Amino acid sequence: MTNDEILILRGDEIQSLLEGHEHAIMDRVQKAYEIHSRGMDVLPHSSFLRFPHDPRNRIIALPAYLGGEFGVAGIKWISSFPGNLSYGLQRASGVVILNSMRTGRPEALLEASVINAKRTAASAALAAKYLAQPADEAVVIGCGIIGLEIIRFLKVAFPRLGRLVVYDLDAQRAVHFQRQCLEYLGFEHVRIAAGLDSALHAASLVALATTAATPHIRDLSMLSPDATVLHISLRDLAPEIILSAENVVDDADHVCRAQTSLDLAQQIIGNRNFIRGNLADLFLQNITLDGSGKLRIFSPFGLGILDLAVGSLVKELGISRHVGTLLGSFAPANMGFPQIASARSSQS
Repeated sequence: MTNDEILILRGDEIQSLLEGHEHAIMDRVQKAYEIHSRGMDVLPHSSFLRFPHDPRNRIIALPAYLGGEFGVAGIKWISSFPGNLSYGLQRASGVVILNSMRTGRPEALLEASVINAKRTAASAALAAKYLAQPADEAVVIGCGIIGLEIIRFLKVAFPRLGRLVVYDLDAQRAVHFQRQCLEYLGFEHVRIAAGLDSALHAASLVALATTAATPHIRDLSMLSPDATVLHISLRDLAPEIILSAENVVDDADHVCRAQTSLDLAQQIIGNRNFIRGNLADLFLQNITLDGSGKLRIFSPFGLGILDLAVGSLVKELGISRHVGTLLGSFAPANMGFPQIASARSSQS
């Protein structure tokens, strides 16, 4: 690529490029977390664009700079419109833009939903490796793309994982999810639960990947002792559950806002002492779990640096495999006044 070229990669192309690269994605996500813990990044708060009289839909801007071995800046602009499902469309859509740190110019324009799903799933699987006991069964609540990717990555993190329990308010989505897990992800048994309580009964590893806007789970006493909950959708759990658990997050400043369950918990007690630490603290052995038998909950806000880390991998794979579309610069060839410049040239 030249200084002015921009690589464009569509979602299908990105899906193909990342197929079978789960370990590489998890490695990049872990490195991004570690770089963040060392302060070698810039991570402004995400900006939420919401709409009057429309609480479900939103578009989020996540700008970031990721230093260390990455050296990349960029932004993810991603929408969440749950009503898309009724149109046969995916809930989330968006773009990731990667900028050169030498010229500041955009170098890549990448479809965002595939990157978003895989970096989210990689984050969840890494948390499970450090928080949960080796598992042969997991529960997923919410049978969408994020839930499917979480299961894909959990299968990599826990090779013995062979049984699933799934639940979704939409029974047809649960059946489709079941079929995908059996046919494509190699699971031996996938049970569709009749209800939420049935799904969670005696569970030890749970992934919450719903579109809930407000807490709807107020009791988790039916879980197995020492259970781990991957609270990916951030607003499922009542704040009282959060306050009684051992909580690990990706970044406390980011996750304790925007009416997440942790934000609600913070509002109740006026502090964040209920948060044990960041996931990177576990990687780097800066903290240890207290072993008290408390429920362990991982709540990631979803940091823009993860999109840059996985987006950089996508860009590298696209260039090396000659996949995608290369465009010339978006910048105009002449920023002056072309007619005047031409007239002066003809007079000389």
